[in-house]
Amino acid sequence: MCGIVGLFLKDKTLEPQLGAMLTDMLITMTDRGPDSAGIAIYGPVGDQAKLTVQSDNPDADFQTLAEDLADVLTSPVSLGRNDTHAVLSVANDKVSAARQALRELRPGLRIMSDGDAIEIYKEVGLPREVAERFQLTSMSGSHGIGHTRMATESAVTTEGAHPFNTGADQCLVHNGSLSNHNALRRKLMREGVRIESMNDTEVGAAYLTWRMQNGATLGEALESSLEDLDGFFTFVVGTKDGFGVVRDPIACKPAVMAETDQYVAFGSEYRALVNLPGIEDARVWEPEPATVYFWSR
Repeated sequence: MCGIVGLFLKDKTLEPQLGAMLTDMLITMTDRGPDSAGIAIYGPVGDQAKLTVQSDNPDADFQTLAEDLADVLTSPVSLGRNDTHAVLSVANDKVSAARQALRELRPGLRIMSDGDAIEIYKEVGLPREVAERFQLTSMSGSHGIGHTRMATESAVTTEGAHPFNTGADQCLVHNGSLSNHNALRRKLMREGVRIESMNDTEVGAAYLTWRMQNGATLGEALESSLEDLDGFFTFVVGTKDGFGVVRDPIACKPAVMAETDQYVAFGSEYRALVNLPGIEDARVWEPEPATVYFWSR
């Protein structure tokens, strides 16, 4: 049992409140997932790519990281630290080289995400504690997704927490269990898709990345997941332009959505949505089984 939340803002005036709204939604889902929590925020797109990294020893790992990475890349790098995480800004054509260099410069670092807009923050702990340590309420952006985890398939660790990022600006949160993830992991890794954990959710994220890398839209990738993924699942997927939702044909995992002129929101339960502005006038519904929903700019 896990808790999922998602928020896509249509009204740009709400963007400074995105982090606060998502944090409130996430904390409400604490009893569905007290082990760990994470959030993906899609902020403004600048002229550089961003890599969000995490360290168990941030004081040592982050101290000269920007300078060390810039030396290897022969290109400017800036670093903004946020507790155990840091956002590295690099030239758009240096992302692959930066990922490789980080493995050599700081083997203990974990790369949480990369892309033009996405930043992912996740750690072990109660959602309120995770939100406070990263000051999530102060973050702004156009959309975001979050997850509270109750571990069933793997250990309670930072790398096991959601969201999972397997392609530029793409991430996934998941409630459920995939039964064919081991075979699919092997297939996707042969295709060159990046998978770094044994978590079944990361395989789901990697599958969607693979489909989109081969020309599918997000909607088409979610449609094909209904045929190719075995198990029971509710997915909420973030991309640079928006987010999508799909439930498996049995749809045993709870889900509710709400839409107004200002936003589209998703929650595992309605109580995650009750404090959103104008929720009393929203169109509220339960997503249909085996049906893809997505919104984009």
